[in-house]
Amino acid sequence: MRIRFIKCHGSGNDFPLVDGRALSLDEGQWAQVARALADPAGPVGGDGLLVLTPGDDPAGEDGAAFGMRMFNRDGSEAETCLNGLRCVARAGFEALGIARATVRLKTSRAQVARAPDVAPGVYAVRETAGPATLDVASWPLATDRDRIVEAPVAMLPTARAFTAVAIPNPHLIAFVERVDEDELVRVGTACEAAPDWLPNRANVSFVEVRGPDTLFVRTFERGVGLTDSCGSAMAASTYAAGLTGRIAFAREIAVLNRGGLVRASATAEGMVTITGNATWEWEGEVTIDPVHARAGDLTVIRHMDAEIAAWAGVVDAIR
Repeated sequence: MRIRFIKCHGSGNDFPLVDGRALSLDEGQWAQVARALADPAGPVGGDGLLVLTPGDDPAGEDGAAFGMRMFNRDGSEAETCLNGLRCVARAGFEALGIARATVRLKTSRAQVARAPDVAPGVYAVRETAGPATLDVASWPLATDRDRIVEAPVAMLPTARAFTAVAIPNPHLIAFVERVDEDELVRVGTACEAAPDWLPNRANVSFVEVRGPDTLFVRTFERGVGLTDSCGSAMAASTYAAGLTGRIAFAREIAVLNRGGLVRASATAEGMVTITGNATWEWEGEVTIDPVHARAGDLTVIRHMDAEIAAWAGVVDAIR
């Protein structure tokens, strides 16, 4: 099959994005397309696959104007991806000629709106998701507690204290003086193995508090591995920082990562709002072998050099 896509990123979280509204693929086929397109050894690569899907109502007045599906690099489907949501929102806005919408996600809904450019030439979207939940039984995470806030998780290969938050992706958040990537990978790998006590796996983040209005988040992402950016991890970390008294609720802060930054705020009720970029890098077409999950015969249709340069200027300014 021949697939057209846009290569895009939100805060350095890198994806091919496919308009799937007119495509009739089953679950297994989408998983194979994701493996093929996101394969880091293939011609496209990425942290996963984003798919723009139909909404409940074309006008978006009585329901979701459009939907989003997100597949991890390994073909598994995530509940959401907040960096990816901004990119899908941009595609939906441009397809429908609107500037705000409700978006249908796998297990929830989110609100999105066009925001003022982050910097000249850097397209931005504001998104609100939640409420975040602390009920670990719904993950499921097998423990004798109904929630984990600033407490060790005995099954993990570390004595660090974690806060468990779902938004709706499951996250284990540890606040650290300095990120130890080797330790993060060990913990993330233990969760990635899908043990009996955590059958659906979880994202793991180490978070540095760099002042009353700045966090730095490093994440081992479920189905991906160590990643430069994870939007739901930044949202979960913002909420967890408020919950544990490290930042003030309802205060907008900068959340930094290896890929760039977003602005974020959380309420005590668990709603998180993020404003960040949705940057187009290039557009292409590629042939997918769905049986072997391989991509080949890539045609690059256009490069968005001005957008790439504008975002590079933002990243340079914070380093």
